[in-house]
Amino acid sequence: MLYYLYPYLREVFFGFNVLRYITFRSVFAAVTSFFICAVFGRRFIEKFRKAGIVEKQGKGDSQELDSLRRGKAGTPTMGGIFIAIAVILSCLAWGNLSNRFVLLTLLVFAGFSLLGFTDDFVKLRSPKGIKGRYKLLVQAAIGLILGIYLFYFPPDIAILWNVKAMGSNYSSYMNSGLAHVLTIPFCKDVFFNLSFFYILFVALVVVGSSNAVNLTDGVDGLAVGNIIFVAAVYAIFSYVVGNWKISRYLGILFVEGSGELTVFCSALIGACLGFLWFNTYPAEVFMGDTGSLALGGAIGVVAVITRQELLLVIAGGIFVVEAVSVIIQVASFKLRKKRVFAVAPLHHHFEVRGWPEPRIIVRFWIIAAILALLSLSTLKLR
Repeated sequence: MLYYLYPYLREVFFGFNVLRYITFRSVFAAVTSFFICAVFGRRFIEKFRKAGIVEKQGKGDSQELDSLRRGKAGTPTMGGIFIAIAVILSCLAWGNLSNRFVLLTLLVFAGFSLLGFTDDFVKLRSPKGIKGRYKLLVQAAIGLILGIYLFYFPPDIAILWNVKAMGSNYSSYMNSGLAHVLTIPFCKDVFFNLSFFYILFVALVVVGSSNAVNLTDGVDGLAVGNIIFVAAVYAIFSYVVGNWKISRYLGILFVEGSGELTVFCSALIGACLGFLWFNTYPAEVFMGDTGSLALGGAIGVVAVITRQELLLVIAGGIFVVEAVSVIIQVASFKLRKKRVFAVAPLHHHFEVRGWPEPRIIVRFWIIAAILALLSLSTLKLR
């Protein structure tokens, strides 16, 4: 909204011209979403507690884990609601809403948040919530719709690093043959054209990312803390990929319009920091599927639009390992009737093995920080 006011405001005071710049709006998008969560979070928590929107003590696969987590029963949940509100309001305030990628990301974010909210609401009456196959079906539908849209209405993409001299006009270098390509981290000139399979690939990335974050959301602050690092990586990549001068210098595909996703990623970072204020150990509130499904889905969308899908394996390495640990556990038990881990996902394995919860959280954060730095190194190592 403020983006559209700057032509009028700068007539009053030239300093308002800063509203043009993505960097300025991104910083204040993060600050805005943080304060919305931090200031109003307490009120949400109290209302949830009074309304009985609290964690129920269910029976899991491990009696030892159940006993460790018994003290968490009664903690307010569905805190992802105020993450979603903070992100959406911040983007409405600071984002360029004429940018279709911002709108697309917000729509997917809201869709996954609504799905998670429905699942959390059902869990208040039935501990199992919505059946997994129905939840996956809705996620796949959202992912496929996104894939179909990007297949038929792809972003304008260009390779600019081979151009020796050019002015500010980059439109003549747009290449429709790059619309459905897969890029490889650390490689500058390696592309794979997925053709029609691009639709399925988009759905796989978005659904996989959403569920991986959901699986990681098991101990206080673990998932939301990791999302902060991943969102920071994609905020930087969104800006770089959307700036033709920087993308040309670094040898990265230029995706016109993707720079505005920096504002969205920054709003995500601020909201997660604000939520972490209450979710840090010992948690006063859990985000539930309302938050975890939406956060993971949104990161997947940004990865797809910026053409940095495989980078998500590095930047979101913690989420990948958590998801893989579940796959290994299920496969091993079905094929061999034996478990590889004491409990899956992986963080619960360490919890049952005697690691204090804060140690698990901080060590996973440290690994996430290292993976974020490794991801950023791909900007130059090509």
